[in-house]
Amino acid sequence: MSCIEVGCRLNYSVRSPAIFLLNVSVARNIHQTVSSEALEVHPFQQVEECEVGSLGNRIVRINAPPGELTIHYHASVQLQAAAVDSTNVCETDYELLPPDMLSYLNPSRYCESDKLYRFAFEEFGQLIPGYSRVTAICNWTFEQLSYTPGSTGPTTTACDVLLQRTGVCRDYAHVAISLCRAMGIPARYVSGYAVNLQPPDFHGFFEAYLDGRWFLFDATRLAPVGGLVRIGTGRDAADVAFATIRGDTQCNEVDVWAHDLNPGDDLLSPDNVQTGVSSA
Repeated sequence: MSCIEVGCRLNYSVRSPAIFLLNVSVARNIHQTVSSEALEVHPFQQVEECEVGSLGNRIVRINAPPGELTIHYHASVQLQAAAVDSTNVCETDYELLPPDMLSYLNPSRYCESDKLYRFAFEEFGQLIPGYSRVTAICNWTFEQLSYTPGSTGPTTTACDVLLQRTGVCRDYAHVAISLCRAMGIPARYVSGYAVNLQPPDFHGFFEAYLDGRWFLFDATRLAPVGGLVRIGTGRDAADVAFATIRGDTQCNEVDVWAHDLNPGDDLLSPDNVQTGVSSA
């Protein structure tokens, strides 16, 4: 078990009354236990927290008047990351997939898997099905794309990224998710905090459904998979944006951090960026 301290500080100039929907709170599940957390809003505003959807995503809603607004969230998380013996992890046949997994085979806003069937089968169809094939998809994504901050925007899809061959963490995840779905492997997007991520920021990675459970993967190789702390889960990044705002605002600062409070865990080593981790 690892103890991770995570948090963020967000600062906005609010020009007219605005509604903030923030997705920055750590998810609670059997693999990560929130031992303490706090959300502070300056100047003080009433905060409403609610769970959205069936995956436990925690949304904070704030009605903000004009002026400066600063949101500060921090939490201590007990992370139970377990390394995987990937040699025995197979793919689940389509006819055996649980009904609630089927939606993660369909194309979504940023993951046009239906347009990539032929390409995916040409690249990965001859590989051994299972964990190793998802790893190969991650390796291909890492090798074929150039990580370039600012190179993509809120409308950029997986197919756009494949054409321009550059993107950021969410784009790497969208490409890998799309290729997995095209190969018949359910896959979904995860937003979160990441230990040792440079430069520090919110991070996007993904899960693939194999052998009856979910496994975490990160095609960027920017952080150890064992140090990924989940915030939200969805079909793609459209479901788990860290901030959705209605109103005239300007973002002045986004400061994010994730620190290992007990260094020494091999899964959190900066060099260990590919070890698989079971997440469900």
